[in-house]
Parts: sequence; structure tokens; C-alpha cells
Amino acid sequence: MIRRATPVLCLLIAGCQSYTPAPLASAPSTLAPVDMAALSIAAGRIERPYLKPVAIDLAKPLDGNAVATLVVLNSPDLKAARAKAGVAEAQIFAARLLPDPTLNIGASKVLSGPDPLADLVGALALDLNALRTRGVRVAQAHAAADQVRLDLAWSEWQAAGSARLQAVRIVALTQTLALAQASRESARSLLDRNLRAAGRGDIAGDAVQTARLAATDAESKLQIAAGDLNTARFELTRLLGLPPATELRLAPAAEDAPPPTAAALFEVAQANRTDLRALRAGYASQEAAYRKAILDQFPTLALTLTANRDTSGNMIVGPTVDFTMPLWNRNRGGIAVERATREQLRTEYAARLFQTRAEIAAAVSGLGIARAQREAILRDLPNVERYATSSAAAAARGDLAQSTADAAGQAWRDKRSQLVQANQAIAEQDIALELLTGTLREAWTR
Repeated sequence: MIRRATPVLCLLIAGCQSYTPAPLASAPSTLAPVDMAALSIAAGRIERPYLKPVAIDLAKPLDGNAVATLVVLNSPDLKAARAKAGVAEAQIFAARLLPDPTLNIGASKVLSGPDPLADLVGALALDLNALRTRGVRVAQAHAAADQVRLDLAWSEWQAAGSARLQAVRIVALTQTLALAQASRESARSLLDRNLRAAGRGDIAGDAVQTARLAATDAESKLQIAAGDLNTARFELTRLLGLPPATELRLAPAAEDAPPPTAAALFEVAQANRTDLRALRAGYASQEAAYRKAILDQFPTLALTLTANRDTSGNMIVGPTVDFTMPLWNRNRGGIAVERATREQLRTEYAARLFQTRAEIAAAVSGLGIARAQREAILRDLPNVERYATSSAAAAARGDLAQSTADAAGQAWRDKRSQLVQANQAIAEQDIALELLTGTLREAWTR
């Protein structure tokens, strides 16, 4: 019997996989130079419901769609998340596999006695319980994989939105920096004139101190704007998976119409947010786990076929059935855990819905406030600009003190800074609403 089994065992061993080490690289691929040609080709073929194929050219200004496409294709964090989705696919494969049978072979030699033969025993066992629960295990693995894929889609959507938000901040900070530089030059010029006038005894010392404080404040605002812009640029290159020194040109965000009501946007979010769909898939996976726990309370079965040749030469063949007696345990602990986990997921889903509705309502309200503020600024800006222009002309003719013209110019730059901040707030709230609804604004009214 052993001689006959040897070829079968060798054949089974030959079908096994071998171990191949995969050590960590000293220079990961994420640190290698980015192949922009290949990236541009991939961007032209991208398939996402919220992205349009685009040709990536860093020498040209990148709009929101191009920035979002870059982060989806090249973000190191998203590449790691996609590897996690591969693990879920492998778990589906594992759940489909049938259990391997167990083969037992034994031989006993007679040391004393009249029987001349050795006692040979062979047994082939199969776990029937694994076959009984295979359906629910496969359903659980499929639902878990769906959850991973939907979580990945949500991560991509969030990463794309974060990159677009960062691009909006960079555009606004660039404009703010230019205004801060102009304000600093004006404040320095005023301080220099006051210092010269004070040296001649034409003005008092308090005027010089006021100009010095204004120059210090303008310098501080310039340094803050420059630091914020530098931080935003490095954060964007990190999100996009590009080298830190990469120079990016960004296009300003397009003007959008007011959004629908918060209630309508909440309905859109329930239908489109992939994180909510992922929670529903996770709940379906837990339903399968709960059904498996229910099945596990019944007797576990194992079938064994035994063949035996005793020392007298008698051939004996017979089946053996092993099963547990559900008297005390009956998997009540496992059932309680799975039932409680299902209830936990139910409440978490309800909490996410509640949070989504509240965040959408807050974003809609904030967007309305930002639009009202911008309208007020736009009403005041023409008058402030005309006054600054006329003051500068009067100062050039000698009809007005230069300090008065400088103050009018600074008032105009302050109003421009307010407009930049209002436009940034509106653009950020628009993107935030898209992130909260799980889709672009073009789909809100469909």
C-alpha cells in the first residue's frame, strides 16, 4: 500500500508552490523619477466617472481635472490601497477552495504470535462542515471585497478632492503674496519718507512710529503668505507623487452656479457616496458571517473511509462519521458576537448618514455666506479702486499728500485681499460639497 501511495504523494508535492523571497528595495519605485510620458498616456485613458481623459503637460496650467487625475494615477498612498484590494481578491479565491482530504496510513508488525502478516491501516477523511458553510463564506468574501473596492474608490475620490483643494489654496495664496509684496513696498516707502522727514524735523516721532509699525505688520503678513504658499506647494507635490522640486502651474477655478438645497444634495450623497456603499457592503459581509455562525451551531460532520488488513489477512472496509454533540456550547458565544457586530455596523451606518446630512447642510450654509460676502466686496470694490486711482493721480500732481494716497492704495489692496479670500472660500466650499455628495456638481441636477 505504501509503494502505491508514494507516486501519488510525489505528484501532489510537485503541484505545490515554492517560496520566493521579495526583500524591500533600498530605493523604492516611488522615489524614482516620474515618467511623465507614461503618466500622460495613462491620464488620456483614465476611466473614472468623475474624471475626464486629459493630456498632462506640466509646462501648461493644470486645471482641477488634471490635478485630480494626477493624484489618482500617481499617489503612493493610493497605490498602497490598491495593493490592499488585491488581498481581498485573494480572499475570495481562498473562500472558493474546497477543503483537502486527510489521508492516514499506518502499519504494525507482529513481533510474536501465530499471524504472519503486518497490520495495515489506511483512512481517507473529508471535512463536510467546510462544504456546508462554503456558500456563506464565499458570500462573505465577495461582500468584503466589494467593501474594499468601494473604500478604495472613496479614497481616490477624497485624494482627488484634497489635491483640488490644495490647488485652489495655491492659486489664492499666490494672489495674496503678490498683494502682500505690494503692501510691503508701499509701507517701506512710507517709512523711508517719514524717517527722512523726521530727520529734517518736519514731522513728529509718533508718525514715524506709526509708519514703522505698519511696515513691520506688512513684512509679517508677507512672510506668513510666503510660508503658507511654500507649504501648500510641497503638500500638493506630495499628494501627486511628484518630486518636491517640481514646478506646477495651476489654472484658477471656474465660476459655478449656486448649489441645490441641502436636502436635495443629501439624496444625491446617499445614492453616490462610495463610503456609504462600502458600509452597506460591509454590513452584507457581516450578515454572511452571522449566517455562518448560525450554521456552526449544528453538529460538525467529518466523513472517514477506513481500509484495514489485519494480521490474519482479513480485509475490512468501512466508513466513520464524526460529529459534535450540541449540548452546552452550540456556538452561542460566536452567534452573540456576530449579532452584536451586525448591530454595531447598523448603528455606524446610521451615524455616518447623520454626519453626512449635517456636513452638507453646514457646507451649503457656509457657501451661501461666502457668496454674500463676495457680493458685498464686489459692490464696494469699484468705489475703493476709483478713490485709490484718483488719490494716486492727485499725489502725483502735488495736490494730495503721498501718505494719503498710500493709505487709499492700501485700502484697495485690502479689499482685493478680501475678494481673494472670498473666492477661495467659495471654491473650497464647492469642492467640499462635491466631496460630501460623492459626485461632481454636474450630476447634482440629473
